[in-house]
Amino acid sequence: MTWIEALILGIIQGLTEFLPVSSSGHLEIGSVLLGVASSENLLFAVIVHAATALSTIVVFRQDILDIFKGLLEFKWNDSWDFAVKIIISMIPVGIVGVFFEDQITALFTGNLYLVGSMLLFTSALLFFTHFKKDNDQEVSKPKAFIIGLAQAIAILPGISRSGSTIATALILGVEKSKATRFSFLMVLVPILGASMLKLKDYFEEPSAYDGLGVGPMVVGFLAAFIAGYIACKWMVGIVRKGKLTYFAVYCLIVGLIAILSQVWS
Repeated sequence: MTWIEALILGIIQGLTEFLPVSSSGHLEIGSVLLGVASSENLLFAVIVHAATALSTIVVFRQDILDIFKGLLEFKWNDSWDFAVKIIISMIPVGIVGVFFEDQITALFTGNLYLVGSMLLFTSALLFFTHFKKDNDQEVSKPKAFIIGLAQAIAILPGISRSGSTIATALILGVEKSKATRFSFLMVLVPILGASMLKLKDYFEEPSAYDGLGVGPMVVGFLAAFIAGYIACKWMVGIVRKGKLTYFAVYCLIVGLIAILSQVWS
């Protein structure tokens, strides 16, 4: 992978991680177009996901600081209630990550038919939010688990994590700003944990990732962080204004293009 390829893929990841269009799906499409090897792609995906997790921390730094302050009071309060809901939401993706890692890895092979099909699923999910108008509820513990299931399903390339979790929350009646906040904060621990494990594998056996040098990793990380910061702040406003249906159309178009390109290749 060259520095230019890393820059392009990093920007793609940063923009699409928070916009409801599937970062993994766009990385797969970008990797196929640029001819990036699957082993490089998986490690690079983990690195740029860590970058966007960091951009989330920066954007929501005050919320995160307030949560930690509440946790340090060591008594039941809103911070502990929120933390418990985050833990509950992590259960599905934790199970999938621990028991189905090899199967997940096998999906990241540039299969544009799979990516396109999952983008169509994302499109449908985003479209359904248009019919949900009474969004005034909190994220309860059962809803946190259901949103967590949506996050686990979003491991599939082509299903948007932010799109599926925010859309699921909205369909469940969660207030828009609370749905966005919960969606972006719930992913921090899983992404950072997966990044640490993958980096551990890299340092233990760097020969398995010979095609990906330190330079492209750094460039991709910085590009994903900057683009992610911009997209994260933008997405908060998009959800508040109820503009998700525009992205449903986008996912529909890109999904169909991906499927047709696979069929015609």
